[in-house]
Amino acid sequence: MSKIIVVGATGTIGKAIADLLARSHEVILVGNTSGDATVDLEARNSIVDLFENIGAFDAVVCAAGTSRFGSAKEASEDDFRFSIQNKLMGQVNLVRTAGHHISAGGSVTLTSGMLASNPWPGTAPTAMVNAGLEGFVRAAALDFAPDLRINIVSPVFVTETARQMGMDTDGTLSAADTAKVYQISLEGDMTGQVLDVRDYA
Repeated sequence: MSKIIVVGATGTIGKAIADLLARSHEVILVGNTSGDATVDLEARNSIVDLFENIGAFDAVVCAAGTSRFGSAKEASEDDFRFSIQNKLMGQVNLVRTAGHHISAGGSVTLTSGMLASNPWPGTAPTAMVNAGLEGFVRAAALDFAPDLRINIVSPVFVTETARQMGMDTDGTLSAADTAKVYQISLEGDMTGQVLDVRDYA
C-alpha cells in the first residue's frame, strides 16, 4: 500500500480521485481550507510546509489550481498573472518541492485541461497555463528521471459540474471516470506523458 497525497481532494474531481485511490492506498486529503492537511498553492512556503509536515510519501496527485477565463484582447494583466501564479506555478512548485521529499521511484500527477489543445474563444489565460503545464511536465520528467515519474492528466468538462450549471453534458465525462485516468498515471510506469481523458473514455 502506497501513501498518496491528493491535493484538491475537496473538489469534484479530487474527491473522486481520493475515493478511488483509497480502495488500495493510504490517501492523505489536502484542500485549501480543509482536509487532513491544507495548502495554499500560491505560496511556496505553504507547499514546503505541507510536505515537511506529512513526512514520507510515495506519490502526489494534484487536482487543484485556479485560472481565469478571458479573451486575449480583453483579459487583464491580473487575470494572466493570477492564472500563472496559482494553477501554473502552484503545480510547478509542487513538483519541485515534492522531489526533495518523495520516496525513490515515486510519482507526481498534475492537471491541465482540454483547453491546452482545444481552446474556446475567451479562454486565453487558462489555455496558456494548461499548455505551459504540459510543456513543463515533458521537460521536468527528463530532469527528474529515473528517481521520479511526472505525468499530467488533461480532463474535459466534468458531467456533474455541467449539470450543476445547467449546461449540455454532451462531451463531458463523469468525475469517477476522470479519476480512473489519474489512477493509470499513478500505477503505471509512464513518465513525461499528457494523459487526455478522451483517450480513455
